[in-house]
Amino acid sequence: MSSRLKEKYETLTKPELIKAFNYTTVMQVPKIDKIVINMGIGDAVANPKALDDAVEELAVITGQKPVVTKAKKSIANFKLREGMPIGAKVTLRGDRMYYFLDKLVSIALPRVRDFRGISKDAFDGRGNYTLGVKEQLIFPEINFDKVKKVRGMDIVIVTTAQSDEEGRALLTSLGLPFKK
Repeated sequence: MSSRLKEKYETLTKPELIKAFNYTTVMQVPKIDKIVINMGIGDAVANPKALDDAVEELAVITGQKPVVTKAKKSIANFKLREGMPIGAKVTLRGDRMYYFLDKLVSIALPRVRDFRGISKDAFDGRGNYTLGVKEQLIFPEINFDKVKKVRGMDIVIVTTAQSDEEGRALLTSLGLPFKK
């Protein structure tokens, strides 16, 4: 059983992009490579239990076990030592990636307060898109009563596009609600 978004990509997006950018082969058409969800937990230094909560929430949201990220450098002002756990991340590929993107676009983003679309300027020059979410509560799997602290997360959508223009066309076609 493949996801709605994957079918949409195969049937609508591919032909649309071939026509728009005059690709000679189907292999030139940009596609989504992976989605990386990162949650930085600043208070993990003082309170290691906070990290466990964040890992658990990230696992519930993505359906995949997160990797705990560790500090690369020691920073005395933050009481941070090299190698201390300070965050969690998940890399989604394949069907899980499409399911997550579908859930993000159709359920989570519309639940954001005063939502008017996502910024067009968050591309990195190579067709990859980064999106910051201020609270994990927009995802339907998160139980309000069990949340101890509202945390944000970074969602990076990595594409095979060569330029921002191609990446934007791909993501717009897949239904990401960019600001007008």
